[in-house]
Amino acid sequence: MGSQDTSGGDDCPFCQIVNKRTDTEILLSDDQLVCFRDLMPGATHHYLIIPRRHIDNCKTLQGGDIPLVEQMQKMGRSILEKNKVCDLDDVRMGFHLPPFSSVPHLHLHALAPASKMNFRSQLHYGPQSHWFITVDKVLSQLRLRGKAGLVEKATGDTGGRNGQRSTGQSLM
Repeated sequence: MGSQDTSGGDDCPFCQIVNKRTDTEILLSDDQLVCFRDLMPGATHHYLIIPRRHIDNCKTLQGGDIPLVEQMQKMGRSILEKNKVCDLDDVRMGFHLPPFSSVPHLHLHALAPASKMNFRSQLHYGPQSHWFITVDKVLSQLRLRGKAGLVEKATGDTGGRNGQRSTGQSLM
């Protein structure tokens, strides 16, 4: 069983995008997801992938949401490929942890090239940040624990080019 729809309704800007109540350009969509550009990009390519149904954030995900998160990741890679991002190993994809989510509607950030992100973007979307968690870590936690929301400690973590390698965990 997946996370429940907590209906953001008219107050949720991403629900408004899903319901076509804004002039936001939809770049990709399917029956579950919508993809559009981030209004305040943290990299040359910065896209948001959101579910059509309202889910508050990554901490509300459950084991049954694994297929949804995998589909979000797949759409993130698709939009980067569509926009000619050549090095798909130089990509960062993940979620902000509450209370650091700017919009209370689950959204996957897909950014590239990760190696060229400025200092501010590295703080917001970096693998050593305590408020950003990679999509691979979320999927791993959902598979192991049936829930997400643990963030990796920075100790001994180089983050690699794509920020996927890490050691240790701490509760957030």
